[in-house]
Amino acid sequence: MEATADYTAERKYDFDVVRWFTIMAVVYLVVGAGVGVYIASELAWPFLNFDNPYISFGRLRPLHTNAVIFAFGGCTLMGTAFYTVQRTCGVSLWSNKLAWFTFWGWNLIIVLAVITLPLGFTQSKEYAELEWPIDILIAVVWLAFTFNFIMTIANRKSSHIYVSNWFFLGMMVMIVYLHVVNSLSIPVGLMKSYSLFSGVQDAMIQWWWGHNAVGFYLTAGFLGIMYYFVPKQANRPIYSYRLSVIHFWALMFGYVWLGAHHLQYTALPDWTGSLGAAVSLAMIIPSWGGAVNGMMTLSGAWDKLRTDYVMRFLIIALAFYAMSTFEGPVMSLKTVNALSHYTDWTIGHVHSGALGWVAGISIGAIYHLMTRLWHTEMWSEKLVNVHFWTATIGTVIYVVAMWVSGIMQGLMWRAYDEYGTLAYTFVESVAAMHPYYAMRAVGGGIFLLGAIVMLFNVLMTVRKSVTAGSLREARGMPAIAAA
Repeated sequence: MEATADYTAERKYDFDVVRWFTIMAVVYLVVGAGVGVYIASELAWPFLNFDNPYISFGRLRPLHTNAVIFAFGGCTLMGTAFYTVQRTCGVSLWSNKLAWFTFWGWNLIIVLAVITLPLGFTQSKEYAELEWPIDILIAVVWLAFTFNFIMTIANRKSSHIYVSNWFFLGMMVMIVYLHVVNSLSIPVGLMKSYSLFSGVQDAMIQWWWGHNAVGFYLTAGFLGIMYYFVPKQANRPIYSYRLSVIHFWALMFGYVWLGAHHLQYTALPDWTGSLGAAVSLAMIIPSWGGAVNGMMTLSGAWDKLRTDYVMRFLIIALAFYAMSTFEGPVMSLKTVNALSHYTDWTIGHVHSGALGWVAGISIGAIYHLMTRLWHTEMWSEKLVNVHFWTATIGTVIYVVAMWVSGIMQGLMWRAYDEYGTLAYTFVESVAAMHPYYAMRAVGGGIFLLGAIVMLFNVLMTVRKSVTAGSLREARGMPAIAAA
């Protein structure tokens, strides 16, 4: 009877596309982290460039950021959004065909990025490097994703729209707007264009996009994941639903003002940097409110952390979210920014959010999804344990290395001798950073090892489920309900 019930529920929703997004997310995690470790190693040991322009740091660095943000992060967001909107609304996707168009379109974009970025075709904009034909494709696919999500909510059977859907929806709408405006350009060839904006305006538009790619794509979207998967994994309601709604609206209205804090001490008007820093500090309050809300969902059930490594991923991710959303506003202050700007401290901050928060919450959600989508336990719980510790230790080593390197850089660059001249040359600061660059490569390598372990565990779980389904089908039972 239980197997039949599972089969009925499975037939109610469109989960095949979610399965493929989930598997591809893990594949891209390994690929993106692998490229990241390689370019980190290039900075520590430059001979790894092999005098080949196609694998140089300048070509592979945007490939790394696009792979981890848009390939891994995008597949995670799309898979979890399509899963949660169906479960919380009690209906299947408005259009399964449109969902598959989103899957294949998004993966085509990723393939085009893999081809064009090493060849040097780039707009040279942070997190928006891809050239104009690919930008148009991104807009089309993202609009298809957004429209399908909205129409699924419109067809919902429940009167209430659960808060995770609001976070996903806020991300989708804002990314359309941000991506289209920042990517406005004048094409002068198939793979060459010039921004419609110039000078200071171009810089401001770029970092309005750049920080909101962080604020809406890497924060709001993954908070949508958090608000669904933390309560589900804990098997408890969210600590404060009212706080989650306040968290949502504060983020939606606050994040759009922050971009200028990336441009302190530049040609940008001084008041814009001051405004960005002021709103950045104010954003600590809702961000910490959301982090506490997620953590306090475990109130009375903290013992789950002793045995549930999926729960550990989710809670550690929230800890990194709280830390990153405090560190970022502090770094936006002009006095701190004078030391941190252009240093590796910024790299440490970015990766405490990327590896700790985004990857942590994504990995926890994917492990949760694996057992639901394939109706079986993970092939090896011990490997989930191994992955947790490699991911956590690797992230800490990476981030600490960049914190120390960055603060040291800033102090060396501004050190003066008794004659009022610079105490260190730039080359001396580069030489002093070498041990920390090697340390970063080691930390990234440990994180990558955990990602490879995860991919192996995921593929073996799928194989285990398919094998069990084939056996059940041979006995005349529904294959989907078999596991």
